[in-house]
Amino acid sequence: MAIVDGNDTAALQRAAAELAAGELVAFPSETVYGLGARADDDVAVAKIFAAKGRPADHPLIVHVKDVDAARAFSSDWPAAAQKLVDAFWPGPLTVIVPRRSGMGTASAAGQTSIGLRCPAHPVARALLDAAAALGVAGVSGPSANRFGRISPTTAAHVHEDFGDDFTIVDGGECDAGIESAIVDCSLGAPALLRPGVLTRAQIEAVLGHPLREAGFDAPRASGTLEAHYAPRAKLRMMPADQLRAALGVLAKSSVNPVAVYFRTVTPDRSVRAYRVMPDNPVAAAHELFAALRELDATGASLIWVETPPDAPAWEGVRDRLQRAAAA
Repeated sequence: MAIVDGNDTAALQRAAAELAAGELVAFPSETVYGLGARADDDVAVAKIFAAKGRPADHPLIVHVKDVDAARAFSSDWPAAAQKLVDAFWPGPLTVIVPRRSGMGTASAAGQTSIGLRCPAHPVARALLDAAAALGVAGVSGPSANRFGRISPTTAAHVHEDFGDDFTIVDGGECDAGIESAIVDCSLGAPALLRPGVLTRAQIEAVLGHPLREAGFDAPRASGTLEAHYAPRAKLRMMPADQLRAALGVLAKSSVNPVAVYFRTVTPDRSVRAYRVMPDNPVAAAHELFAALRELDATGASLIWVETPPDAPAWEGVRDRLQRAAAA
């Protein structure tokens, strides 16, 4: 297996044939790279859990070519879900809806609901179309990394984690850089289970009312465990003033185990490596995982990150960093 060009029609057709045959294929989306298997084959989906080391009770998102393909996985299609997909599909939004019995059982981790997304990336769409022509109803596709670790935003990132274990379809660098927002529409009033680059305000504007808070009865969903998205190094978030003070202490030490990702702090020579966090939340999301991978690769034992602003537009970035820091 190898990295193949997603713009090569013949290579894309071969990748679609591998999916149809029940094999794993990594593919790009506008959010992150996914590790795909045909969602209508529970044996194929089990290969995802095995490859990632992912618990079988942690559900996967099913990627579909269009709304009609999504409806095939649903026993009921809520009006709120239709409003959201009309506004945001294809795009970085996952809706959770009641699941049709016998469809996507392994992907849903046995739940009676299922998460569905129609990606916007042209290579992902071409792959889904080619696979659908071979009878594939949809493609389950969690992030193509070892479970709980930093999500991949390039084909090279996927290869770093898995080598030549399966075909990796290269579609370039992901635009969004963090995973889709997840909205649960299966229990009446919609609830935001995971923020993304789509803001809460954008989603609420389409719905015409506030999102409810997820309760104890909310379905399990991808990327919502307390600890997730973690580098090998210990990640710690701190406000800018605390980060400056910590760097001042570090400068007096002969030890420099720290890499830094920040917006406002000038790096010190005692810092092993650093990246500047963009002031724009969309740009920060785009480079977040790639930057964490670069800092992790320096061998630093600690990564200090300036806490993003406490503003709605930063909710997705803040969520990923908080979960990474909890690991």
